[in-house]
Amino acid sequence: MTSYIFLDSLRFFARHGVGEQETVVGNEFIIDLRLKVDIRHAMQTDDVADTVSYADVYTAVKEEMDIPSRLLEHVSGRIVRRLFRDFLQIEEITLKLAKRNPPMGADIEAAGIELCLSRYDAVR
Repeated sequence: MTSYIFLDSLRFFARHGVGEQETVVGNEFIIDLRLKVDIRHAMQTDDVADTVSYADVYTAVKEEMDIPSRLLEHVSGRIVRRLFRDFLQIEEITLKLAKRNPPMGADIEAAGIELCLSRYDAVR
């Protein structure tokens, strides 16, 4: 059995960006997370201690989003390392981080990055 916990369209206001204007004014960011977690035991016990609490995941992601970075790649790396460190049950993470209306002179909804890492990849 393969199982995932997901958090879709988490919205944050943050000050990530290369340009000085971005760090002063800030922008809206959207994160989608998919966490590979074996939930078989939790299916039997009905106990949150036997799974990964998405509320706790949200708190960890929010704390990392509150720290300004120039690059979305850097923010994403911090989030992934934090989640693997704090939640030993997570085997793999797929993370999509998008910046709404990036200041690049284009008619665009969002731009960003997407990554998929296993716990093994993250420690290499």
